[in-house]
Amino acid sequence: QVRLVESGGNLVQPGGSLRLSCAASGINFKLYTMRWFRQVPGKERELVASIDSGHNQNYTESVKGRFTISRDNVWNRLYLQMNNLKADDTAVYYCNVAYRSRMYYGQGTQVTVSA
Repeated sequence: QVRLVESGGNLVQPGGSLRLSCAASGINFKLYTMRWFRQVPGKERELVASIDSGHNQNYTESVKGRFTISRDNVWNRLYLQMNNLKADDTAVYYCNVAYRSRMYYGQGTQVTVSA
């Protein structure tokens, strides 16, 4: 059974930093592209960043230069380092994997950027 558990969300001031983590189980983690999505109430879930099995990374334009996605294939962990946070980054952040034609998400972790 695929399980994704996010952590690390918090309230942070503009310009601050956070590091999100996602613990994955039930898959051969190192083989799969992993993603971070985020969602604001009333809006569609947005792809923030992805990292494939070769550690190639992609980012949505609004976070380039501020966010870094990484993975630890020994401990089956996905990370998102978020620097220079802005109010527009406020959202629930979800870890994601596409496995056997299904999209799996964790329960999410809340990031709030506010003075």
